[in-house]
Order: sequence, then structure tokens, then C-alpha cells
Amino acid sequence: MSYKYFINALEIAKGIMDNTVFPGDTVIDCTVGNGNDTLYLARLVGLKGKVYGFDIQKEALTLTREKLMSEGLYDRVQLIHDGHENLFEYVDEEIKLGIFNLGYLPGGDHTIVTRSDTTILGIENCLKILSKNGIILIICYTGHVGGLEEKNELEKYFSIVNQKECNVLKFQFINQINNPPVLYGIEKL
Repeated sequence: MSYKYFINALEIAKGIMDNTVFPGDTVIDCTVGNGNDTLYLARLVGLKGKVYGFDIQKEALTLTREKLMSEGLYDRVQLIHDGHENLFEYVDEEIKLGIFNLGYLPGGDHTIVTRSDTTILGIENCLKILSKNGIILIICYTGHVGGLEEKNELEKYFSIVNQKECNVLKFQFINQINNPPVLYGIEKL
């Protein structure tokens, strides 16, 4: 059977999640958005695992709560109405994975977007509680106002992450139109 490995950034991220997150793990969805990653992670962590989900928009949390309840997975998730830069106020345990989907809430207000300053702080905070061999995934969209600037600031930050502490990967399609998202991965050594 043939398998396409390079479908899109989201599918590649799912493959990484499948090989990183196991029942009983604790993970963070740093940008809940429309809830798809939160739901996916809730399935992966199983009955004894935990998902923390952050978003600054109540609309995102409401939509996600409804999805989780309809699947019977809400008891594994703690949804938090706050920015990922403040995760230390809510999470004080080791995590296996953190994921960021940058940009705006699909179907929501396109003027409410992630910003590099709070995103970098959120990543730094995730790294502090990330387990050895844990992964942080960052899916960066650039087609909106401020998206390219956020990408550029993130790459500056990633380029100075200590290679003795972390491996940082950039996965980018270079022959696709319409600003495909870039996937970054950070693995803690």
C-alpha cells in the first residue's frame, strides 16, 4: 500500500502526534481554535491522560466544548480562557507535547490574530515543562495581515535555540501556491 507522507502541515503534525502522545500523557493545545487538535489529542491521551486547551476567544472554547461533549471526551480536557503565554498559571506538570496553530480563528474575526511576542513566550513556557524527547509543534499561517511578520520573528527565535537542548525543524512546501502553512517542530533532548 502506498502512503503520501507530504499531504499538508496539519496531516504531518497529526502523524507526529500519533507517534509522540500515548494514553496517560499530558499535553497542551496552546491555540484551541475550532477544536480539532484538542479533540484529536483527547483521543490520544486516553482515559487517564489530560489535555489543557488555551484560547483567548470564548467562541473557540464554546465550539470546542460542544465537540468534546458530543464525543464523550470533555472529562479529559481543561479548557482555559486565557493566552498560552500565561500557561504557568494553570499547568504545573510535565507535558509530552504542545501544539500551536497560529493565525486567526477559522470562521471568526480575522483581526484577532496570534502575535510573535506572546507566541514566543508561550513556546518558552512550554519548553520549561516539556518532558525529555517531548515535542512542540507550531503551524504558522502567513496569508493574513501580520502572519509573515510572526513567521519571521519565530524563525529568528528558533535560530538561537540551543542545539544541545533542542532540535528545531522547519517543514515547508516550496512549490505550492496560496501561502501554505509552515510546520515547525521542537524536540527537547
